[in-house]
Amino acid sequence: MTNETWGQVRSELLKAVGRNNFSAWIEPIQFDRMDGRTALFHVPTNFFGSWVSQNFGDVILRHLASAGVGVDRVEFSVPPEGFVAVNSNSRPAAVEETAEAAPQPAMAEAAEQPAVAAAPARLAPAPAPASSGSKARNGDDVPGANLNPNFTFENFVVGKPNELAHAAARRVAEGRDVTFNPLFLYGGVGLGKTHLMHAIAWELRANFPEADILYLSAEQFMYRFVRALREQDTIGFKQMFRAVDVLMVDDVQFIAGKTSTQEEFFHTFNALVEMGKQIVISGDRAPVDMEELDSRIASRLQCGLVVDIHPTDYELRLGVLQHKAERMRARNPKVKIADGVLEFIARKVSSNIRVLEGALTRLFAFADLVHKDIDMDMVQDCLSDILRHTDRKVTMDEIIKKTCEYYNIRQTDLMSSNRSRAIARPRQVAMFLCKKLTTRSLPEIGRKFGGRDHTTILYGVRKIEELMQVDSQIAEDAEILRRMLEA
Repeated sequence: MTNETWGQVRSELLKAVGRNNFSAWIEPIQFDRMDGRTALFHVPTNFFGSWVSQNFGDVILRHLASAGVGVDRVEFSVPPEGFVAVNSNSRPAAVEETAEAAPQPAMAEAAEQPAVAAAPARLAPAPAPASSGSKARNGDDVPGANLNPNFTFENFVVGKPNELAHAAARRVAEGRDVTFNPLFLYGGVGLGKTHLMHAIAWELRANFPEADILYLSAEQFMYRFVRALREQDTIGFKQMFRAVDVLMVDDVQFIAGKTSTQEEFFHTFNALVEMGKQIVISGDRAPVDMEELDSRIASRLQCGLVVDIHPTDYELRLGVLQHKAERMRARNPKVKIADGVLEFIARKVSSNIRVLEGALTRLFAFADLVHKDIDMDMVQDCLSDILRHTDRKVTMDEIIKKTCEYYNIRQTDLMSSNRSRAIARPRQVAMFLCKKLTTRSLPEIGRKFGGRDHTTILYGVRKIEELMQVDSQIAEDAEILRRMLEA
């Protein structure tokens, strides 16, 4: 096979894999020679070669055979030091014609790859790079999963529960004068952690198109580490992860308890911090609450800014619904929403933002299909399963049990006459929840709490209501317990 033949095959591969994948994975390959019926190619790194072999090896082999090349195998290797290609690969005409006009791809098209965008931390904005030769990596060394185009700061609704997390994410996205490293975002499912991380990546990529930011999940980090061990390419793994300007790892709780992965993550973390690189991490709990997370990692995560994204309140839920409804009406202006519908959904659907948005999407789809406006009857009919779930009856026994588990106290202490704050405050929270979540009367609640008078219960309920206005911790505790009980 000649370089000319390989150039023809490359033109066919462009059509087969698409321009983004071609630019990221096929274009850097250089034909070396034929060894019997094996086609040998040079690639930039061993990791790159492994990825191409696994994902495009069969496609390349098939197109070589179609071009009349007698080949049974393709192999990829890094050229020896000092190697200079005699005949460089010529770019297919289709790529030449679109290279300048087309923007650099934000991510490769392979589904399981981590997203790579471009941005440095604490660096001045770089000029927009030329279409070839840019430092920005769009999957040449690291495969890239999709960054959600809807997960931007413009589409993130800010409220009291998430305002600190949003402000911290914005500061990191500015790329300069960040006084905290790492930024650790934590909170329950569907509260916006991943949205904020994607938003940071998009903003950095727009502001700093010449530096490297790597976003991936902790599961993908572990997968790549295990594969590097299997392929004996740990050096390539270290080089890849320690050459970025910003490292973003989602759902770090996934690596808790996985000793070898945690060890490598620890060293990667230290190396990047020592080089002044920015790190952004997310998890479902605070570092200190991840029991199986290495204590060294937990300690270092707490050295930066740890931000809790609190459970949603009514105002935030309503704001999210209004924002999403405006966007959906812009796409389908024929669908109208009756007064009070969004307010009703915001009150009834309180589990998380994801469920809330899914409920509105379902309503718009149903209204569009049946050519009707969204009114309360449609809400009751279309969202019956969600509303039935939120209307689940909560018992006083469940409230007492969950409260004791949450505060790590015994039920006997909760029912006792102990007036220490560590016991009395959880007891009042439980009384408050019994009054709010059940239809039981004050005397009935008093009898459940060790035969207390109804005036004692009323005092406890009012005390918690007052504290919730001035003490964010009490408000958060009550909201978390309410969500746990209604889940």
